[in-house]
Amino acid sequence: MRFDWRAISGPALTAFTALAAFVIDRFVVPVPNPAPLFVCIVALASSISGVASGLICAVIAVVSSALFFLDHRAVPGYDTSDIARMLMLAATAAGTAGITGLLRRKWIEAFAAEQENHATAARLASALDQVDIGIVLLDSDTRAEFINRAFRDTFALSDAQADSKPPFIALMYHGRDTGAYELPEEELSAFIAERTAMMRAGDSTPININLADGQVLRFSCTALPDGGRMLSYTPVTDLVRHTDDPARADYFRSLRGGADRNFVRHLPAAE
Repeated sequence: MRFDWRAISGPALTAFTALAAFVIDRFVVPVPNPAPLFVCIVALASSISGVASGLICAVIAVVSSALFFLDHRAVPGYDTSDIARMLMLAATAAGTAGITGLLRRKWIEAFAAEQENHATAARLASALDQVDIGIVLLDSDTRAEFINRAFRDTFALSDAQADSKPPFIALMYHGRDTGAYELPEEELSAFIAERTAMMRAGDSTPININLADGQVLRFSCTALPDGGRMLSYTPVTDLVRHTDDPARADYFRSLRGGADRNFVRHLPAAE
């Protein structure tokens, strides 16, 4: 037990309560035995400092109650009922200290585990933000729980939009509205419907998605045990466009750096 304010607050409060009960009972008005209040203080002490502090409070409570019973008897000594009540108080106070202290320890362990998991998740999210593969994690309702930096940059998705946990269909419509896909407008609805159906079915068949800025992304969907989905968008531009004019290779690479997509809508998607 650490000797800080948490450790001594419970025993100090128990002693103060006992002293106050004696003084008020002797000089002001008669008061009932404060045993129930002692039990509450034992629980409080165990919850903020652990079992040791609670047990110290329990000892003070039992001793104080014994003196309180003795002070209220016409003749010295204790009868059977006094002893029974003190034993009941001792068992109740000790049990309260043990149970509350155990619950406190379990809570602290659970909180520490949650903090560790949170830190691990934060490190993982930071690592995924460093890769050039777009990663989207969907929950069982197909809402995006995590969207990494590569996906946000590729599809011009603002942080506010990404952090609002948009559904997958909203991400597809965002790509349509920003002109991200290299598809005729009349084909976009069918394209979005097909991608959404594949995602919901957990179809892991990889497909290539041509973007209007010249990039080609290989889309893959992985079904997760909790019913969610992990979507990956891997850049494969250099692999897919190998049949394009080699003399224009530097130009195609420059497009991946963010050149104006309006100048590249005429480029063929050589697959």
